[in-house]
Amino acid sequence: QVQLVESGGGLVQAGGSLRLSCAASGLTFSSYAMGWFRLAPGKEREFVADISRSGGNTYYADSVKGRFAISRDNAKNTVYLQMNSLKPEDTAVYYCAARYYSGRSYTAKYRTADEYGYWGQGTQVTVSS
Repeated sequence: QVQLVESGGGLVQAGGSLRLSCAASGLTFSSYAMGWFRLAPGKEREFVADISRSGGNTYYADSVKGRFAISRDNAKNTVYLQMNSLKPEDTAVYYCAARYYSGRSYTAKYRTADEYGYWGQGTQVTVSS
């Protein structure tokens, strides 16, 4: 079955960096766009970033643009989220998700959770002030 397993979360001071990883299995990884979402206490799940199947195209939420970078290694079936200049408001459980799309074109836009068919279990990121 499909598994997405996140890792790399932890506690970091404001201004610091973390790199999240998400290892995928049970699916043809290169056929799926991958995304990151986050869920903070008392808030709704929030889109963070999305990357095309090849990794050549990305899209970011305004709240993380310029600070976070999504990338992928199709040979390793892994997607990454490099998070720099972290703020306390970035504290959340971070989830990776897989989104299948057909055709050749990638549309760079804000994504909603229901567009993704597979989800990981999440990894906690806590940013202290």
